[in-house]
Amino acid sequence: MHRKNVTGQEFTHVARSRRVYAHAHDYHINSISNNSDGETFISADDLRINLWNLEISNQSFNIVDVKPANMEDLTEVITCAEFHPTHCNTLAYSSSKGTIRLIDLRQSALCDNHAKLFEEHEAPGSRSFFTEIIASVSDIKFARDGRHILSRDYMTLKLWDLNMDSGPVATFQVHEYLRPKLCDLYENDSIFDKFECCLSGDGLHVATGSYSNLFRVFGCSPESVEASTLEASRNPMRRQVADPARPARTLTGAVRRGGENTSVDASGNSCDLSTKLLHLAWHPTENSIACAAANSLYMYYA
Repeated sequence: MHRKNVTGQEFTHVARSRRVYAHAHDYHINSISNNSDGETFISADDLRINLWNLEISNQSFNIVDVKPANMEDLTEVITCAEFHPTHCNTLAYSSSKGTIRLIDLRQSALCDNHAKLFEEHEAPGSRSFFTEIIASVSDIKFARDGRHILSRDYMTLKLWDLNMDSGPVATFQVHEYLRPKLCDLYENDSIFDKFECCLSGDGLHVATGSYSNLFRVFGCSPESVEASTLEASRNPMRRQVADPARPARTLTGAVRRGGENTSVDASGNSCDLSTKLLHLAWHPTENSIACAAANSLYMYYA
């Protein structure tokens, strides 16, 4: 009988640049999105969105330009851009004023005019110094069905129906417990943190990150009241908090889930602002989610 030795091998994966698409942006690129045609992609910075062909690295087409003639007149910047999952001529981009614009590349070479504008109008008398800051959209994602867009601002997640631009069809409270501390968050720059969002492949759940390495998962079907808080750690259920709030219908027909008693812990204590979960992604077909916390990547499967 021959004895076989079992040895372990550690593979090191090295990223290698195949092509560099350079000299098309004057500001930091905030988002990149592949087109469903498999041939093109977009890159966006604060003021411009460029369209590239994957095979041509030395030339791009500027399709959105919000730079004013005088930079002193600048009132908003582009925060994120993404192609529609199936319509190669359609893309959406968000702005620092809390708006999402849907544009059709067939309209003109430079898409100065949007096909649809999605925004939630603020209640009369509710405006404050922080209103525009917390309304800035940090991330948008199309649902796989192509009919809905999920957006994340500092306080909430919002789900939009492309066929209804009067307001979001659902709003999920994420940081409402931080509203009394906006002054402190402004002083330490935490109010400018950019949290990402994601949707499950079946479109029934949405998720986003928060502080203390927490992430929140919400059910987004009309009758769902599901809301879970999990910690990105080896024991994700350790910080799970039940959400007793029931959804309430608003005049616009949107569902507003969670409330002021929805906080990181049951007593509403402040969270650890030094640990934040900014990046996460849902698998397009499987019910698994990847979360990046500090220098660790956590994968969860439900």
